[in-house]
Amino acid sequence: MASTNWQDPRYLVLVFCIVVLLGGCSPVSESLVKKAQLNQNSQSSVVTTPSVLSSLPEAASGSDRLMIQSYGGVVRKYSHQYGLDWRLVLAVMKAESRFSQNAESGKGASGLMQIMPLTSDEVGRVLDIEDMAHPMNNIHGGVYYLRKLYNLFDGSEEQDRIRLTLAAYNAGVGRIYDAQVLAAYLNDNPRKWESIKEALPLLSKRYYTLHRNVWDQDRPKIAGWFGSSKETIAYVDRVMEYYQEYKSIQG
Repeated sequence: MASTNWQDPRYLVLVFCIVVLLGGCSPVSESLVKKAQLNQNSQSSVVTTPSVLSSLPEAASGSDRLMIQSYGGVVRKYSHQYGLDWRLVLAVMKAESRFSQNAESGKGASGLMQIMPLTSDEVGRVLDIEDMAHPMNNIHGGVYYLRKLYNLFDGSEEQDRIRLTLAAYNAGVGRIYDAQVLAAYLNDNPRKWESIKEALPLLSKRYYTLHRNVWDQDRPKIAGWFGSSKETIAYVDRVMEYYQEYKSIQG
């Protein structure tokens, strides 16, 4: 790929416009395109200031400090561009990879943001990034995808919306959609995280008789049976714990 295309905000805006006009795979809203246009100059060279490092909690680990010093500016740049709190992105990154740029899961997720191969391909096409393994590209793609998921839960209150976004990032959006359908069937509010938290364990195979009452088959319609609800719930709690710690960081 051309080495500077993906870094050029004007090119990113052009890509967004094409996606919006063609109704492509990304649900990122037109307002984000406008936001990118407004910020294209100011976001070209965001750096990590000493005040950011000095405002870290005393309990912050060396890896926290090194990560912020090395990539904090990049995280802040793309988080601001896509309208997310950069400290939330930092929390996701810590939960996903423990700030290891060479991290790779058994399922093939890779990089600081642990992006799955199919997601990496999709995001790479939209953003015109070929090397999603590069730390800066991985951060860019991960923040973009996190915002893409966040857009899907715009009917929820902010704290619920964040948690639903995190759950979708971990388990896949199809799992969360299935849980929302099940929550609605049980007369719970599908826009509330607590309702989804209760519904996720009910997506496992052992509840196939319940599934027959909800769907015209013996399993959840979109993503099928789900046996890792505890992992997803623990993941959401862990990211939110990190996020709460990072909220004391200035900048």
